[in-house]
Amino acid sequence: MSANTDFEFSDRESLVRLQLKKLREMLCPLLKTNAFYRQKLVRAGVKQPDDVQTPEDYFQLPFTTKQELSADQRDHPPYGTNLTFPPEHYIRVHQTSGTTGDPLRWLDTKESWGWWARCWGAVYRAGGVTAADRIFFAFSFGPFIGFWSALEGARFTGALSISGGGMPSEQRLRAILSEEASVLICTPTYALYLAEVAAAEGIDIAHSGIGITFHAGEPGASLPATRQRIEQAWNARCYDHVGATEVGAWGYECQVQAGVHLNEGEFICEVVDPVTGDPAEEGELVITNLGRVGMPVIRYRTGDRVKLLRAPCECGRMFWRLEGGVVGRIDDVLIVRGVNVYPSAIENTVRRFPEVGEFAVDVYRRDALDELEIRLEVNGADPDRVASAVAKEVWHVLGIRATVEAVPHSTLPRFELKARRFRDHRKTEDGKFGGRTDR
Repeated sequence: MSANTDFEFSDRESLVRLQLKKLREMLCPLLKTNAFYRQKLVRAGVKQPDDVQTPEDYFQLPFTTKQELSADQRDHPPYGTNLTFPPEHYIRVHQTSGTTGDPLRWLDTKESWGWWARCWGAVYRAGGVTAADRIFFAFSFGPFIGFWSALEGARFTGALSISGGGMPSEQRLRAILSEEASVLICTPTYALYLAEVAAAEGIDIAHSGIGITFHAGEPGASLPATRQRIEQAWNARCYDHVGATEVGAWGYECQVQAGVHLNEGEFICEVVDPVTGDPAEEGELVITNLGRVGMPVIRYRTGDRVKLLRAPCECGRMFWRLEGGVVGRIDDVLIVRGVNVYPSAIENTVRRFPEVGEFAVDVYRRDALDELEIRLEVNGADPDRVASAVAKEVWHVLGIRATVEAVPHSTLPRFELKARRFRDHRKTEDGKFGGRTDR
């Protein structure tokens, strides 16, 4: 982990040299034995690692898309041709959540699994976790890689790891108290749901000992209103972390909390215009991982919309940052009566109202007009007043007129993993109006 730590505070020139050196080291076996990337690289004129000497050379490499990877696994089941080593070299298999299409299966070798843990080590270190902490993992440990890599990475901190797998929410809360946990790891949605359960059961989580929370899977932890709500409920510092099954744990917040740092010691990151592919300050994040030789991605179009910050952080790290973390998915933008709005912007607006618990958003087309409907579970004696205030705030902040309705408690679903609060009923999968798409 030392090289990554050193280069967090290094100058950009040294960092770029490190990145290109790691890339060339990775290209050597890929060009020999990885059928998927050998074909792509040779077609782009890269026949040997030394063909990539400068950033300009790197930017000539072709993009990789999720559609390509999905098609490759569909045509060559179960794992596709993006494999650098024989099957006996791989020790782990995980899969994506499938929220944006068919799940991708991803394999790791012993070396790349250690790399995953090292990347998570940077996440914990940036948030101030030490060997004195006790980390509670509030998730079920299914096939999604985030559960397992977070647990593996905790070894680098020396902290005690506590599994919350196989427990209902109330039992997890009581385990947090009895084990005297100091760090909580879960999605931002689930952190808020645990707070809701705690209030109903009379469990005092504000004095539970949790001082740090880490969240991934959704933009919520970088949204000011959601972050504030989590921090108030748990009386803790709330940190955003970002990663992906096919990419790695590529970003984290430091204790300054002024944007998400790109882990550039282990990844090459760039931002491009999602339409033209040209460099941009705000657009789609593109990533190459540098420590996952067995099944890598090169110039992978993540589909995440981000805004780049190049200025050094007050913490001293030279790694570039993303303002507000991941804004949302490029293809998740809702166009309502000509207004482009990301679900995260709606969430940040709704979460400003402390009376609102859970919420859901639906978009319909009726009589050739788009309609935005928001349902709220509201605490307090006057839910209709809160619903009216939310409608006014959505109009004021986002420029969208919405029908906002208060609904009874426990009407809306709860989520342990990625929440699906946004549903666009205007399109079916074939693009025709009239069906619905979950977001």
